[in-house]
Amino acid sequence: MVSNELEVLRTEIEDVNMKILELLNQRGEIVQKIGKVKEAQGINRFDPVRERQLLNLVSENNKGPFETSTLQHIFKTIFKASLELQKEDNRKALLVSRKRKPENTVINVKGEMIGDGRAHFVAGPCAVESYEQVRQVAKAMKDQGLTLLRGGAFKPRTSPYDFQGLGFEGLKILRQVANEFNLAVVSEIMNPNDLEQASDYVDVIQIGARNMQNFDLLKAAGSVKKPVLLKRGMSATIEEFMYAAEYIISTGNDQVILCERGIRTYERATRNTLDISAVPILKKETHLPVMVDVTHSTGRKDLLLPAAQAALAIGTDGIMAEVHPDPAVALSDSAQQMDIPEFIEFMHKLKATQPVQA
Repeated sequence: MVSNELEVLRTEIEDVNMKILELLNQRGEIVQKIGKVKEAQGINRFDPVRERQLLNLVSENNKGPFETSTLQHIFKTIFKASLELQKEDNRKALLVSRKRKPENTVINVKGEMIGDGRAHFVAGPCAVESYEQVRQVAKAMKDQGLTLLRGGAFKPRTSPYDFQGLGFEGLKILRQVANEFNLAVVSEIMNPNDLEQASDYVDVIQIGARNMQNFDLLKAAGSVKKPVLLKRGMSATIEEFMYAAEYIISTGNDQVILCERGIRTYERATRNTLDISAVPILKKETHLPVMVDVTHSTGRKDLLLPAAQAALAIGTDGIMAEVHPDPAVALSDSAQQMDIPEFIEFMHKLKATQPVQA
């Protein structure tokens, strides 16, 4: 008799559980609709005032036997799950999202298929100083089988008194040298009004860390039919980084390469803190290629090789590093740039670890 009563009660519990399950999913569907309305109106998903009102309703209407604090904890868990559901819906809608586009985006830069599963390399001086300086680096790159030449013509500097770059004269030097060695030019553009003219000289438009949330520049880059290398902001979250890329893609340009270049933390041993975990996260969350700038993330020549090896091991699509014929007299970032013999050794050791695509 007791056993039969237990089975009856267990059946009642199962029925209640199924009703709760049905109600939770019904609630989830309503939550998704609320999320779309909030997104359309530009309202924050999390509303602490509304959550407090709902918790007060639980307290006012609880008849027992559960303690009010227990039920409020359960409902807070439901509220949290509802926020995640809205967030998941939003990520599915993003153009950068892998849920939106499961296959990898592969970007063709003068025959280098960035995002094809092999490692690619971007190298060059921090700042363009002269034709001969760039040419020496370009020749060393060509000898190593590399084709992606970086160089700063417009230099956003923390101090207004530091070298700000040669501007369009620097771009012309990069283009001249690149044509001589059949290389592609990667260079940062800071002003949206310069993009059209700069497109005559560059093959890949770089948007630097300080401009990651320059929304006018992002939208302008989206209207130019050139690949864009977007660097993560110094204090940007991964989500903010993804939204910056979304600005570019939503304006019409889906040829975006993400670049992790270190973030600002309390640590002073390196110039920035290389967020190595950002690489697999971005590869999982987005369909875009992901590169790592080992120079700006570490700021130390002795850490460039292990940082690059770690980035390759964790699945980066490419490495960016700075090279100068004579770093001691460089007009910017002299302490962190490799000289040419150091660059050659760096490449030899990297190739021994993992083949680098030329």
